[in-house]
Formats: sequence, structure tokens, C-alpha cells
Amino acid sequence: MGFRELKFDKDDVFLVTGGAGFIGSNLCEAITDMGYTVRCLDDLSTGKQANVDFLKDRPNYTFIKGDIKDLDTCMKACEGVTYVLNQAAWGSVPRSIEMPLFYEENNIRGTLNMMEAARQNGVKKFVYASSSSVYGDHPVLPKVEGQEGNLLSPYALTKRACEEYGKLYTRLYGLDTYGLRYFNVFGRRQDPDGAYAAVIPKFIRMLLHGEVPTINGDGKQSRDFTYIDNVIEANLRACKADHEAAGQAYNIAYGGREYLLDIYYDLCKALGKDVEPHFGPDRAGDIKHSNADISKAKKLLGYDPDYDFAKGIALAIEWYKENLK
Repeated sequence: MGFRELKFDKDDVFLVTGGAGFIGSNLCEAITDMGYTVRCLDDLSTGKQANVDFLKDRPNYTFIKGDIKDLDTCMKACEGVTYVLNQAAWGSVPRSIEMPLFYEENNIRGTLNMMEAARQNGVKKFVYASSSSVYGDHPVLPKVEGQEGNLLSPYALTKRACEEYGKLYTRLYGLDTYGLRYFNVFGRRQDPDGAYAAVIPKFIRMLLHGEVPTINGDGKQSRDFTYIDNVIEANLRACKADHEAAGQAYNIAYGGREYLLDIYYDLCKALGKDVEPHFGPDRAGDIKHSNADISKAKKLLGYDPDYDFAKGIALAIEWYKENLK
């Protein structure tokens, strides 16, 4: 059963922070499509108004321009809310290495503000975005919750800190928190532009425009690329999860393993291009190999992803063909 069949109370209200971003906008769209009420909170620092403009006329959708670093904003946004889906954060491992203080302020303090606002407003479930980067240099594959290594970036540290706060808020205050360790999410509306763009949309955009992409490292690094609809399902499953599953973090992926160079040539083939990539230096803070054991999320959240990599990348390619100028 996919997420579209999940049932909530008609009066339930969802707050999606970072709702104008890639993952957040997809959550807002899916939940309003299901007929439930959504508040989208975003300061538009990395999110885009264009990602949610098509929702503005829906009666069950409200946009709030605001910053999670401001506690008053968080408090007002959480009034009358049933579920918080906290996606607001600054991403990118290399950018966090350049801006550690900024990441601490945004990702840790901002998330803590949201947890506190949720607690004080009696929110039922607080679901928040974590990251596979918390596994650091731990070499064992697949990645299993509870087997983490040394952190490799300030970004990873912010996500680990948020998980620890999540545990405390469940233990001390009874707020049901669920941390979702996303593994390389991709799909519609993921931004292909900029120095810190994710690799799949960046490759697709460059190939469509006749440019030559650069692969950092030798291209033999592997990832558990995860299609956006699997992430939507994980968030909504967490909203339905038992209290016994709260205060923990969960791998959210498909459970596959794709090599970057293979993906590059698959994209070339799908787009009808014959372009050899450039190879650049390894990126600081990057994990070489990453794939997920998702058995814990399956058991405790009922997570059962529908989209493997092949199915997801076909949909993503079609979306970019239609939407990239």
C-alpha cells in the first residue's frame, strides 16, 4: 500500500518546514492532494516560491514566510498543528565545511526551536529530516542504525545533534519524534543549478544543454539513491507510527547500491548523448560508499518503498525533459 492510501483525521493539520524546497514541496503537494490541510513554512533562503506557487489556490494550503531560527515564528506556525514534518535545513557537505557557524545556527538551533514549539503546542508527531551522512567513516555496508563512525563534516554533525535532541524530547517531554536518515534523495523539483547542486539533476541539466559534467573522484563511489515518493511515504508512515517507535532514527532509502559512473553512462544513454565526463578531485567530507539496511524502518514504521532506482530515474528524467529550459 502506497502513501496515498493512508488515512488521517479530516481535521488534522500538517506543518511542513522548508516546504518550498525540493522534499518539502513534494510533501506539501502530496498531502494536499490527499485532501488534508497543509501549512508551508519557508524563509525562501534555499527553497523557491516557484516550487509551491501551483498550490496557492488550494483551499487546504497556506504559505507562511518565516525563519525557523526565530522561535516566535515557530510557535505561531505550530498553533493547532497535528503533525510537523521538519525539512528546513541547509544541505551540502562541502558548503558546511566552508560555513560551520552558519550550519550550527540554522540546522541545530532551528530544529531545536521547532521541537520546542511543537512541544509547547501539543503537536502529536514531530518527524524530521536527518541524513545518511551521520554514518561518517564507518566502513561496514549496508549502513545499520547504531553503527556510526567518526563524522566527516559540520553538516553531518548538525544532523547527529538533531537526532540526540529528538531522543531527549521524546524521553523528557513525551514528544514523539522520528528522525529520517535520507539516503541521496532525487526526483522532480530537485534543483539542478549552483555549485552545490545534487549530482543527478546536475548531470541531467548539463547533458541536456550540451555541457560536459565533472565527476568528483574516480566515479566508483556508490550511493543508495532514493526516489522522492519513497521519502513522502516515510514521512507519512512516521506520522502513523506507534509511540514505542519514537525517539529513534531510521534509514530511509530503497536498499540498493548504484555506482556514480554507471549512473552517468545510463543518463547519457537515456538522453541520447555520447559525452565523456571530466574527472575532478574527491570532495572533502564525502563518504565513499553508502547503502542502507532499511529493515528497522520496515518493521517499526511500516515503510515499504515502491520505487527502486530504475523506476525512479525514469520518472526523474521525464520530469527534467519537460521542465528544464
